[in-house]
Formats: sequence, C-alpha cells, structure tokens
Amino acid sequence: MAGPIRQPIDIKRLEKYIDDNVPTIKTPISLKQFGFGQSNPTYQLTDSSSAKYVLRKKPPGKLVSKTAHKVEREYRILHALQSTDVPVPKVYGLCEDDSVVGTPFYIMEFLDGRIFIEPHFEGVSKEERTEMWHEAVCTLAKMHRLDPKKIGLEKFGKPTGFYDRQIKTFTTLGEVQSQTKDVDSGNVVGKVPRMDEIVRFFADKKAQPRDRGVPIHGDYKIDNLVYHKTEPRVIGILDWEMSTIGHPLSDLSNLIQPYTYTPFSLERRNAHPAFAESAYTPGLPSRDQCIIWYREVAGWDPAPELPWSTAFAAFRDSIIFQGIASRYAVRQASSEQAKKVGEEMGPTAEICWELVERATENRKVKSNL
Repeated sequence: MAGPIRQPIDIKRLEKYIDDNVPTIKTPISLKQFGFGQSNPTYQLTDSSSAKYVLRKKPPGKLVSKTAHKVEREYRILHALQSTDVPVPKVYGLCEDDSVVGTPFYIMEFLDGRIFIEPHFEGVSKEERTEMWHEAVCTLAKMHRLDPKKIGLEKFGKPTGFYDRQIKTFTTLGEVQSQTKDVDSGNVVGKVPRMDEIVRFFADKKAQPRDRGVPIHGDYKIDNLVYHKTEPRVIGILDWEMSTIGHPLSDLSNLIQPYTYTPFSLERRNAHPAFAESAYTPGLPSRDQCIIWYREVAGWDPAPELPWSTAFAAFRDSIIFQGIASRYAVRQASSEQAKKVGEEMGPTAEICWELVERATENRKVKSNL
C-alpha cells in the first residue's frame, strides 16, 4: 500500500535524528508514502537491515484547524496502551522539532498484517468473517474497560461533559471550515446543511447519554485495524489522532456505521451493499449481534442510548467531510481521493437529520411508556 512520495521530507535530517534518538533503526533509510489517511501524511520507513517502520507527521503549511492533526496525542496514547491488552503498535519516539522534517512526527512499529478497506472482509471465509467482526467489537470493548488513571491518562481528557465539548468543537470547526476558499476558484466550502437545527438538537442535555469517562479512539472502524496475516485476530489499532477520554458510544457508533448508513443509500461512503437487508453475506453478523458482543465484554448495555449517538456520529462525519473538503480547497489534503470524499458533506448531513428525527421520535415513545 506504500508508493511514491507525494509530500517530500528531508531524509538526511531525518537520518540524523534517528541516529541520535532511535538507535534501533539503522541508517541509511528509504521512504515510501502510504496512500491511505485523509489527515496526517504517513510513510513507510525501511532501514539498512530491511526492517520496516512507520512515520506519521503533521501536514506541511498553515493548518486549517488547530485541533486536528494531533500526532502528539497519537503518540501519547499509543505509549500508554503498550502495557495493556489492547493491541497497538510499539512507538519509538516523538519529535516536536519542526526543523527535522518540517512538522512534528513520531515513529512506530510496522505491523505486518492485513488491513481491510471494506467492512465485509471480502475474500475471507464465512467463519473468519464472523470472528473478525467479533474481534473488532471485543477489542473496542476491552479498551473501554480501561481506567485512564491506571495507565497514566488521567490528564488526557476530562471524564465528564464529553458530548458538550464535542458539540462545541465540531460547531466551531464547521464555522471555520465553511469559510475556506478554494485556491483556484475562490469559492467557499460552505456550511453543513441544516447545521443550526442539528446543533440545537444535540445541545439538549436532557437527551444526551450519561457520562462514562474512558479512553476512546475517536475514529474506530474496520480499516483502522490491522489483522494477523493468517488468523482472524486484531494485532493493532491505527490512526489515534482523535483519541481522548470520552464516551464509548462515540466509538461504537462509528464502528457500526455500515449498518447505519446502508439503509439510506448504497452510494454513501460509509454504506455498503453487503450490509443491505436484501443482501446475504455469509458470516456477516447482525447489528444486534454486535451490540450483544460489546455488552458482554464492556459490562454495560449501550442499546438505549444508541439512537442519539448514531445520529451524532453522522453529524461528526459531515463536519469531518467538510474538513477534508477544506484541506482539498487549499491543496493540503494528504489523500489522492480527498475531493470526492469532501463531497460527502451534504448527503451525510441529510442522513444525520433523518437520524435526529428518529432519535426524537424514539425519545417521545420512551417518555410515554
């Protein structure tokens, strides 16, 4: 998955840093750039002994958002999770000196396994497909059982008010990103559809899920997992830049997005034909089965609060897609498919509004029981 370098860095300066700080890696090195990742440029680093590593850095230039691209946070939580039963790659060091490669970066272990872009695990057996989804759900639940204080993350985030902060963060991001102008056309990215109505719904504290301050990934999904080369087992979780102490429902809602989006339109980015009611994919578990697996490992039932959190996940996605559109507008996006991904903003916002209406109706029904 690694190929030509699209965003060059100074290899000589990097080699000097490695010689001084990461003796495990033997210089000289060679670099390739991965094609995945919408946010932080990611490189495959091969040393003189043919050992492979991964370098993650902030993108070059003036950043659209000060809250995005937090490679420092990625490094911190990966380091904290080394001693737990949550599978993560080993980290070898964080460099915050811009003079080395232009922006802060960290180096981590290269996991020689399988990454599946599609959540239905194309090409595996029925039995393996079931077990791989089971592994994804249970790995997430294991992380949500962790006590932040016991792994040195008590100051990684606040234990309460997670969704209030999320609402504020994504509302602010939406306002800033909407004003970004395309460097060629001069057109602004524009607001997320129904933004004001959506924000009013989520700001109602009576409807919000109750606080559960645990470590969360922030973008937990199948293509951010690395599976063993031959076994249906997760050996690592990648892409931690949005991690914090927060609400576990945000991760769970993100993971089950194929079940959420598919009934609306098979053309949406987070939808997939394999998850359609009319489709039969051998070994693919139901949404309800995933919730049961999660409950069994996490020790609490997420079902009652899922309608609210799945709607919020769609809102968050619409802002993320807007952010990708903004980075494309200033030609700062890392992925080659950024333009197309950014265009998902509007359709995802409309799906969010439908989920908001369903969550509102669900709440009315419960209040009448």
